[in-house]
Amino acid sequence: MFANKHYVLAIMEEGSFSKAAEKLYISQPSLSASIKRIEEKISVPLFNRSTSPVTLTEAGEEYVRHALEIEATEKNFERYIYDYANLLTGSVRIGGSSLFSSFMLPSMIYEFKKIYPNIKFEVSEDSTKNLIQKLVLGGIDIIIDNAVIDDPAINSTIYSNEMLLLAVPASYDINEKFKNFRFTANDIKNGTHMTNNSAVSLKAFSGYPFILLNPENDTGRRANLLFKKHKIEPETVFFLDQQVTAYNVSVTGMGISFVSDTLVKHTEAESKLYYYKLNDEEILRNIYFCKKQNHYLSRACQEFIDFNTKLICN
Repeated sequence: MFANKHYVLAIMEEGSFSKAAEKLYISQPSLSASIKRIEEKISVPLFNRSTSPVTLTEAGEEYVRHALEIEATEKNFERYIYDYANLLTGSVRIGGSSLFSSFMLPSMIYEFKKIYPNIKFEVSEDSTKNLIQKLVLGGIDIIIDNAVIDDPAINSTIYSNEMLLLAVPASYDINEKFKNFRFTANDIKNGTHMTNNSAVSLKAFSGYPFILLNPENDTGRRANLLFKKHKIEPETVFFLDQQVTAYNVSVTGMGISFVSDTLVKHTEAESKLYYYKLNDEEILRNIYFCKKQNHYLSRACQEFIDFNTKLICN
């Protein structure tokens, strides 16, 4: 009914079938036949052909009103598609644990919005378990996490990698014994620990108190693996849910914690802790962008992933 609305609008504007046909680059008989088909479909005439210039009937005026509304909607959608394709509009709903939401995502979003200022962001901070549920249910688009998610419904892409370190209160006497192996926060920020092969055994710290994460957390799970591997029964002061909390407790001197170099790099340099690299493969892990398998990812989401992956590679 409205497929050839531009024919009707052209006749209305020109006031003549012949002038409209010239404007549309079609023959007048062809234009007349097209209008006739529309009129047959709606069972009433659109034009008073006896007048010069031709005028709209009452039904014709109503047709034109709806045709103009449809045309405006189409143009708005065309503008939206152009903006969407050029990232002038869109949104990203991303989830992360407190570590990523507090320390990594703000700078990642800031750099991205310098290039694409109109993209909107919604950030969900939660546990990995809850974030996976939100992702599967469609509440968020992507997750940034360091856990290996063994779920066929989730597709994971490596963003970067990180290393787990022992964060040891500076007041502990063992720091003097291992002064040639210890790293400061600035060493970690500069990446010195990545090129320096100085590593220690977890066994050397077996007599000291530990601040550990619950095994549902990937850091807690890896710590358990390391203790079992070295046959250590740790003296545990606290079991906590968040790596950031464990780090802050270690700053007070209450115990040793496992922290990632990602955390150290994104916090203020702390002089009350020394860091040690362990000679175990379990300390290395990836950081992933995760999305729902076979789920369409918006242009804005995909560009956010690609942009930050390229940024960290450079």
